[in-house]
Amino acid sequence: MSATGLEVFDTTVQQTNLWLKAIQDRLGSDGRRFAYLARRGTLHALRDRLPPELAVHLGAQLPMLIRGIYYEEWHMAGTPTRERHVEEFLAKVERAFVREPPPDVQAVAEAVLEVLAARLDPGQVSKVIHALPHELRSLFPEWARRAAM
Repeated sequence: MSATGLEVFDTTVQQTNLWLKAIQDRLGSDGRRFAYLARRGTLHALRDRLPPELAVHLGAQLPMLIRGIYYEEWHMAGTPTRERHVEEFLAKVERAFVREPPPDVQAVAEAVLEVLAARLDPGQVSKVIHALPHELRSLFPEWARRAAM
């Protein structure tokens, strides 16, 4: 018997755990809560920076549980936000870490975006990269930026 009794829920929990593990591995961390906050903060900052239609298309590709977290507290009318510089984007990511900010927020965002780029459709990732200002594109791994050209 499955953990929840519903295959769709078990699948999304498994996918969510695989994302968390990938982020933990990329960061060299064993903190699941830290990986969760990293993913949440980075996805929220990215979602808010994208045009609403593209944000919705990106959200549709996420596993169900991650999609719910992605849309949490979203105010579509306030998007896209205007961050053009890495420091501004990273300040939004850092807000997810209410009690203890990470020592290297850029490494956190880069880890999450690498996992995102590796797990989603390359065409969708390319659209996301192209929608961002040039400076913010640098947060994606080089291989994803090259593929987006």
